[in-house]
Amino acid sequence: MRLTMPTGTPEGIPLTVMTFREDAVIGTMSLAALVRLVPSPRQEEDPRALKTASGHDRRRAELRATVQRTLKSQKGKNIPDYAEYIAAGVLGKHGSAWSTPPITLWHAGEVAAMSDELVAGSGLRTLTVAPDAMVIAIDGETQTTAWHDIYRDPEAFGLTYTELGRRVRIPFELYIGISPADARQIFYDRNVKGVDVAKNLAMSMDQRDLATRLAYTVGEKLEVESDGERMPFAKLVNAGKRQLTKTDKEVVTLSALRALIVTTVFGAKGVQYSAANVNEGDLPSHTDADEVTTVVVRLVSRLIEDRFPDFARRSAITAPAVMAGLGVLLHRATPWCAPHDAMSYDTVERLLADVRWEREPVYWDGVCASVGATGRLNFSGGVKDSAGRVAGALLDPHSELGRKVRGVRG
Repeated sequence: MRLTMPTGTPEGIPLTVMTFREDAVIGTMSLAALVRLVPSPRQEEDPRALKTASGHDRRRAELRATVQRTLKSQKGKNIPDYAEYIAAGVLGKHGSAWSTPPITLWHAGEVAAMSDELVAGSGLRTLTVAPDAMVIAIDGETQTTAWHDIYRDPEAFGLTYTELGRRVRIPFELYIGISPADARQIFYDRNVKGVDVAKNLAMSMDQRDLATRLAYTVGEKLEVESDGERMPFAKLVNAGKRQLTKTDKEVVTLSALRALIVTTVFGAKGVQYSAANVNEGDLPSHTDADEVTTVVVRLVSRLIEDRFPDFARRSAITAPAVMAGLGVLLHRATPWCAPHDAMSYDTVERLLADVRWEREPVYWDGVCASVGATGRLNFSGGVKDSAGRVAGALLDPHSELGRKVRGVRG
């Protein structure tokens, strides 16, 4: 007599998914399911662990190596910060202002089972992943490793397994049965095809950043008159671009306004914060966030209001490097400025009174702009490159650059 093997429901991890193309599905899973499906990349790169691993696990590690970078790259350094960020989000410390992208997984080979549609026409199905399936993260592996770190020791992050089970669902997309070459191509496309956001533009979106919050506060509290209409300055600040075009109705970018903020707070040292977070602990000694907010909002608002006609016509004053240089000057009027550099706002006004803000080479070429092949003046130079020259020109009317920006012939 010969016994036949069971033909019941295949064993494995069931996932509720929705098909979005013939070889790919999307869905969410628990953290426990993720760590069971996708081993920790740390473990798969550990020579000692691999030495005692099963042949199956070694083959999976080899397959992963064909479609992923090692953790020894920059991504490995990001894992602890990413894990802290995720844990803080789960704990509610970020409110609703946090997010992690869906993890992109590759299921090599065929799935154990795929059900019929759970609801006719919806595309929803139950997919069963076999216990020995080779599932590899081809995008989002830094996040995957961070989740493994949290799951390995949740108490270190202020969490418990109960909270992780109740609060966490991880979004994913899963590519099924595609070749290693196709998986490598997806890795390439995800990491190369996208256009990186400029760091200073990204900073202008960070609401946990004190300088960004100050920039928004200035925009909300300051009112100006534009085209005969009284409006908040915020309506004339573009938060989505690094540079404005002729068709934009705004007069300045948020990243340029933020550059003015950070140099007003820190002086010349503020240039280093043009693409870095400002936390309350970074503020000058003997100040606090309340004092800095009050003083900076007042000074920056007064400067913009006094010179709004120059802002309205988008003169050189709106260029990020010029804004940063103005902040270095404005810093001298703050109560925390070093005594030997301090000056009144009236002195600031006198230094700016005869500056020529027209976008003309005769005033700004070689200071924070250059003349291109077409003869057009280009203000695309970075804050770090040019803010110091602008500040020097504004602070010293008798220097070569000081005379240049004021239209004084040598």
